[in-house]
Amino acid sequence: MKNIKFINGVAIKVLVRHKDERGYFEELIRVSDDFFQEGFGQLSHSVMYPGVIKAWHVHKTQTDWWFVARGDLKVVLYDTRKNSSTYKNTNEFVLGQHGDNFILKIPPEVAHGCKVIGAVTELVYVTSAPYDQSEEGRIPHDDPSIGYNWLKIAPIK
Repeated sequence: MKNIKFINGVAIKVLVRHKDERGYFEELIRVSDDFFQEGFGQLSHSVMYPGVIKAWHVHKTQTDWWFVARGDLKVVLYDTRKNSSTYKNTNEFVLGQHGDNFILKIPPEVAHGCKVIGAVTELVYVTSAPYDQSEEGRIPHDDPSIGYNWLKIAPIK
């Protein structure tokens, strides 16, 4: 990872991949991980097609842990917490087969969105609580207070 200043509460768990001629195995999350102290509520699986953008989503109290099992996903976080020292900061990550191999922890009140940047992508994620519609929040993808351009492409180097 480049010298990124993480939004407060955002964390990663770098995964160890055990490979051999049969394939590989990697452990994702253990109940004993400090990284997973908020606990298990629900396990979900999302399939997204090339070019799909989902933004912005925010939870009042729920923590998410994201892992891309197949494909590539650009994940963007934005801190909406007025009392946070990283208020209004943005973090960008590329998770998946061609990105970094880690689990991304997204704390409550950190808005998050994603964009599929390759083939069909599968996101597996754990939440700290079961689905509750009253917990869910949405912010328009083009909200001017965030000012993030979901349609920009990576610079040619």
